[in-house]
Amino acid sequence: MILLLSVAIAPGLALFSYFYLRNQISAEPSRTLFHTFIYGAILTFPILFIQHVFEVEHIFQSMFLRNVLFTSVLEEFFKWLILVMAIYQHVEFDDPYDGILYGASVSLGFATVENILYIFTFGMDTAFLRALLPVSSHAIFGVVMGYYLGRAKFALSESSKPLLFIALLAPLSLHMMYNGILSIKWISLYFMIPFMLFLWWLCLAKVKKAHLMTIQHFNKRNDISEIL
Repeated sequence: MILLLSVAIAPGLALFSYFYLRNQISAEPSRTLFHTFIYGAILTFPILFIQHVFEVEHIFQSMFLRNVLFTSVLEEFFKWLILVMAIYQHVEFDDPYDGILYGASVSLGFATVENILYIFTFGMDTAFLRALLPVSSHAIFGVVMGYYLGRAKFALSESSKPLLFIALLAPLSLHMMYNGILSIKWISLYFMIPFMLFLWWLCLAKVKKAHLMTIQHFNKRNDISEIL
């Protein structure tokens, strides 16, 4: 049991450590990040419950609509809602790269609990594939969401609302494409490999841009403090 739990938690911990260590400007308070992770973890249970109810009641006759549209919207909307309601106005969200960390944290909280449930249900055989696909893809969706939240937080007031909308729309679109590829069984592998490579390229590009924006943000803040 301890081994299964360790294997289930390890991918999320490793991915979060990577994004955390990429932040070379300032150390984000670990307590706030931990709380964000817990929010994402708790979120897993109502989402799974809603999915179960819709499945039992046969709300969607099409498996494609259920897996591609409904699941993607449900998961990304609630992750976005938590970040907007609980984190976006938080005093410790004080530079653009923080969006990356909080986005990754809430997504990996969700992905880690989901991974634990799957591995305890289906065994160790699923661990490697889940680390490569669901866990890492959730992390990337969170990074993209957090990137646009970070931009919105420090944008001019008139441009923040469109960026908040993009913070939901961008990861949602990626999640729908990911689920869409998985739903086409006979060609999913051939499309999933290049798509995951594209996701990682996009993720690292957003991480780099957020890091540069954070440097500019701190330089600008230092210039203002010197003037004052």
